[in-house]
Amino acid sequence: MIYFVTGASGFIGKRLVRTLLTHPGSTVYFLLRDPSAERVAKLRGYWEAGGNSTIPVAGDLTKAGLGVAADDFAVLKNRVDHVFHLGAVYALDADPETEMTTNVDGTRNAVRFAEAIGAERFHHMSSIAAAGLYPGVFREDMFEEAENLEHPYFASKFQAEKVIRGECRLPWRIYRPGIVVGDSKTGEMDKVDGPYYFFKLIQKLRRLLPPWLPSVGIEGGRINLVPVDFVVSALDYLAHLDGQDGRCFHLTDPDPHRVGDILAMFGRAAHAPDMVIRINAALLGLIPRGVLDSLAALTPARRIGEAVMKDLGLPDGILQFVNYPTRFDGREAQRLLEPAGIRVPRLEDYAWRLWDTGNVTLIRTSTSTARCAAASPTVSC
Repeated sequence: MIYFVTGASGFIGKRLVRTLLTHPGSTVYFLLRDPSAERVAKLRGYWEAGGNSTIPVAGDLTKAGLGVAADDFAVLKNRVDHVFHLGAVYALDADPETEMTTNVDGTRNAVRFAEAIGAERFHHMSSIAAAGLYPGVFREDMFEEAENLEHPYFASKFQAEKVIRGECRLPWRIYRPGIVVGDSKTGEMDKVDGPYYFFKLIQKLRRLLPPWLPSVGIEGGRINLVPVDFVVSALDYLAHLDGQDGRCFHLTDPDPHRVGDILAMFGRAAHAPDMVIRINAALLGLIPRGVLDSLAALTPARRIGEAVMKDLGLPDGILQFVNYPTRFDGREAQRLLEPAGIRVPRLEDYAWRLWDTGNVTLIRTSTSTARCAAASPTVSC
């Protein structure tokens, strides 16, 4: 089996390649904007694979034909069984223009390239963000019903899916994972987003208050978290099933937790004060929008808000997702995954691993984010 993977150096992509290599006779070609010997060697070390089974292809998602050289194109022509497109910007605080260019134009370029080399099948890693902030239950067969796509990241994921559905002439499959967190068995994580944004808040509570002192937390909507090992196992299994082309799969938790419960779980793992009293964030919706806008426009209020957000490492706009209104119905994916024993593990059973490893990742990331962002606009850094 021959694979071509974009985003192979990213958080999910690295683990997917490692899994694909377990298939007998598999060869993985992977797109890299900077295929230096050092970088390739590091990836191969992670995969525990040699040059015969893992072959870098120099290119760029933002360029026509992925910027792949004619010689590499000729090698891939009519040989690739599966194209996995994972290369994208996965960040709420990324530059909007970069998000649209990488996520939408990059997807279109990947589709055109896959068609040009005569690939057998195209797999697109989307996100639950493609649903926008839909108020209610969003099924796997829903797409056009997405609402409230004002946020650039949500808009880019929706538009990228639209490219697949409307332009891809190859058999395709779409996967929408929830918010992907670290490995449920090891806690391994190499980026800070999703619930990790609130780790600094928990750290501060732990430093300021004794663990026995009850504290005040927030209550909000249900946030769908899934560990990366589940996402990779589900993606690999569904991609190789017969008769599933033209379908979308939700790789989500069928029983997601509320924001307050998630923060409480991580707080207990950190031995921070228990958030016994919860303020329902939905109450903010009772305050007239004009009043909130007026308060936000006041220079002192704005400066205080910006300082607090910066101190906690929270991206702009993150608080609007506390009252997340969407539930995801993933019953079709669950039905197909059940015979293989692939299920979402309970967050209660591995939250402590995420906390332990997340602290190390948070410290490391805080010192390297600027360098990483300058090196690449995508998750592959």
